[in-house]
Amino acid sequence: MLNIRLAKRDYEGVWKALLIRFAAIFLALIICALVIISVTSLNPIEVFGGIIDGALGSNRRVWVTIRDALVLLLVALGLVPAFKMRFWNIGAEGQILMGGLASAALMIYGSNLPNGVLLPLIMISSCLAGMIWGIIPAFFKARFNTNETLFTLMMNYVAMQIITFCIVFWENPVGSNTVGIINPMTSKGWFPNVFGQRYGLNVIIVFVVAVFMAFYLKNTKHGYELSVVGESRKTARYTGINVKAVIIRTMALSGAICGLAGCLVVSGASHTISTSLAGGRGFTAIIVAWMSNFNTLGMVAISFLLSVMDNGAIQIASKFGLNENVSDILIGIIIFFLIGCEFFIRFKIIFETKKKTEGEKA
Repeated sequence: MLNIRLAKRDYEGVWKALLIRFAAIFLALIICALVIISVTSLNPIEVFGGIIDGALGSNRRVWVTIRDALVLLLVALGLVPAFKMRFWNIGAEGQILMGGLASAALMIYGSNLPNGVLLPLIMISSCLAGMIWGIIPAFFKARFNTNETLFTLMMNYVAMQIITFCIVFWENPVGSNTVGIINPMTSKGWFPNVFGQRYGLNVIIVFVVAVFMAFYLKNTKHGYELSVVGESRKTARYTGINVKAVIIRTMALSGAICGLAGCLVVSGASHTISTSLAGGRGFTAIIVAWMSNFNTLGMVAISFLLSVMDNGAIQIASKFGLNENVSDILIGIIIFFLIGCEFFIRFKIIFETKKKTEGEKA
């Protein structure tokens, strides 16, 4: 008799885990090639080349890809402390929107201030707006044990309606139902060029947050407490940890970082506000955080990979006459294989042959 069971692997070396992931990507690319041939009858090598060219084919395209990867990475970094605490923050979209809204409001009403004063205020206000949007569901979870998944998800829709109201209030020109580019003549509230690069300040901000988050989670009392709460709230209470305070504090940090991502989108890139400001990054960042197992370097690689695929879709759409859904299919296949490989990294399948006893044979 053949028995099949799962067993958790002992600690696997970093290089072995990386090898499994690279093998998963290689298999995913083979499947993507077969899909391209069967659906479009195109040469898959040319399509892959078009994706790479669309994302990395020029200096401008490279920096646009880096810009998008940085925002995605920042949102993923914001989700990490909440997820390690087992608080399922699905509200990053709303926290990004509220952070972007705070940035836009200060750009509009604070345009008389010098940029040296306005930019710090924009960053602080964006963090505070995202923080508030994170604290609200955290308070109800800590006080009334509400379902944080549904609560944070509903907060996204509330944020979208607030943005819609503000767009009508700020629309420029009147009747356009859009805000348009804010301060196009003065560039007040826009991130300045750093090191001669338009998105240089974005790089610095995300790098600082990444270093801070790695240190915070591994080397601080707060990081230890949220990990204990995530493992067992009963154990946390037994050891004297104030679980309610940890939940609220952790979600305040998570929301603040996601709100800062909204600042990067508005002040650091688009210089306008819309309901599509978050662009689905709040949900994509969940995949980034989980697939990297909350590892910062892993999040960098996955964020960059997804941004390359997303930006390359524009190129293959124009070059081969395909729509952007083709890129979504390819991204979905790659993500499916990467998630699947995590199973084989953490678990192993054991096949056992069990001999029948005399009684079983009878």
